[in-house]
Amino acid sequence: MTEDDLVRAVVSRVSTAAVTVEGIIVAEIGAGLLSLVGVGHEDDEATARAMARKIHELRIFPGPDGAVSAADLGLPVLVVSQFTLYADTRKGRRPSWQAAAPGEVAEPLVEEVVAALRRRGATVATGIFGAAMSVSSVNEGPMTLLLET
Repeated sequence: MTEDDLVRAVVSRVSTAAVTVEGIIVAEIGAGLLSLVGVGHEDDEATARAMARKIHELRIFPGPDGAVSAADLGLPVLVVSQFTLYADTRKGRRPSWQAAAPGEVAEPLVEEVVAALRRRGATVATGIFGAAMSVSSVNEGPMTLLLET
């Protein structure tokens, strides 16, 4: 496995987030986490489950005795597939997407991240895989982190 073959997620602590497709809101949460999730070629269900755990247990919310997680607070997670997290921009001005897994590989793994979050007890909203989505959010903190499994 190389550095380019890890499930990646950009996770933001939000007060609200929504996904709109063709002018219709298809997913929306209040306070919680917005998680943009990308999949590499070598990822599998184990890496998807590991990412779900990392997202859910990430201690980035203020608590009375220190930082707590969305799991601790029972906060929702909005998961949006995001192959562009694998853009290679080291050369030239045109990104390469070769490190991103193709849709037929990535879609079931993004679905596994969602399923694993739900098995952990999380309330999960999702975008629509492969759709042209508009994602809006109000980032609190601001707090945005890049996670890799």
